[in-house]
Amino acid sequence: MVDRAPAATPAARVDGVDAARGLALIGMFIAHVSPAVASADLTSLIELADERPRLLFALTAGMGLGFITGATRPLVEGRGPLRKQIAIRAVILIILGLGIAITLHPLVFIILDVYGVAFLLLLPLLFIPRGVALGAGIVLLAVAPALAELAKRTAFVAELDASSLGLVADWFVSGAYPVLVWVAAMLIGLALVRYDLDSPRVVAVAALIGAYAAATLLPVAALMPGGNAAPPVDALGADAPMSATTTEAVRLSIEAVGNVGVGVVVVAAMLLLLQFAVPPVRRVAGLVLSPITAMGSMPLSVYTLHLLVIAAAVRTENGVRTDDSWELLIALIVGSMLFAWLWRRYIGRGPLEQLLRWASGRSRADVPSHA
Repeated sequence: MVDRAPAATPAARVDGVDAARGLALIGMFIAHVSPAVASADLTSLIELADERPRLLFALTAGMGLGFITGATRPLVEGRGPLRKQIAIRAVILIILGLGIAITLHPLVFIILDVYGVAFLLLLPLLFIPRGVALGAGIVLLAVAPALAELAKRTAFVAELDASSLGLVADWFVSGAYPVLVWVAAMLIGLALVRYDLDSPRVVAVAALIGAYAAATLLPVAALMPGGNAAPPVDALGADAPMSATTTEAVRLSIEAVGNVGVGVVVVAAMLLLLQFAVPPVRRVAGLVLSPITAMGSMPLSVYTLHLLVIAAAVRTENGVRTDDSWELLIALIVGSMLFAWLWRRYIGRGPLEQLLRWASGRSRADVPSHA
């Protein structure tokens, strides 16, 4: 008789991961509707909300996949049905994202369809060894942004963009969120869960490596052409010299690795406060962060509702359509916190999360609550 590893036990939600995801959502709100400001320093702070929150969101999405596939003890039985259910969710996310873009036309890039495509690409990779997942994620993260930047400047991709395959080119190369960059960050998140986020040692090592990557790579990227600390340069166009284009591509890869490093540090900090700190600190941090944690426990609902709000807030000022407003930003943050906190406290799972769970055929008994 061949012994089989027992199936993983459904896991409770990890508040530290949810809190980090909630912070990513707030960062997206800032990137989407914060108005232009005169202060260069404040502009730089707002620009931080452009790239890092979406990569933090992808990192925590990978962690979510790690939890629902068994965490440190990957599922042995039922992998086929689980992949099918994740695939159904992915298709629904793609349809939802494209539907919102076509019908509501919010003045932001929508991540839902890219999120769904990334899930589909990850299906065959869900149960690879943790070391392979981590190594593949790091390598892919180091090369994908540069390759996407170089590819989108080619005549071939320009032709694809103008053809019926423009959406596919947008997903993989020319869009604001090249899906391979998301897959890389998600693989890293998946691997970290496999290594065990309940282990203070694992989390500390991950935080140190993430901090080192951020501290060493982000200053380098900032000093390169196109970086926020570089001297002003003309925007690189399709006819830019190859050396300039290559430099910009390399900068994007360096920046992506540094930004994911920041994301790892954020997750580690939330785990420290909500899981590893002494009980009095955990209680206070849990109370203070509970609205943000609640947001992160229902990211699809909060993200989709914020798209509906900003689509309704579009107006024309001086002949330009805009949704930027400090009042709207404050309303989005405070309103999302209040909605999520009340919904989680009195109802439970987020409304769209529950619908997605039902549509994919997952029962409460067969899936961890992170799904």
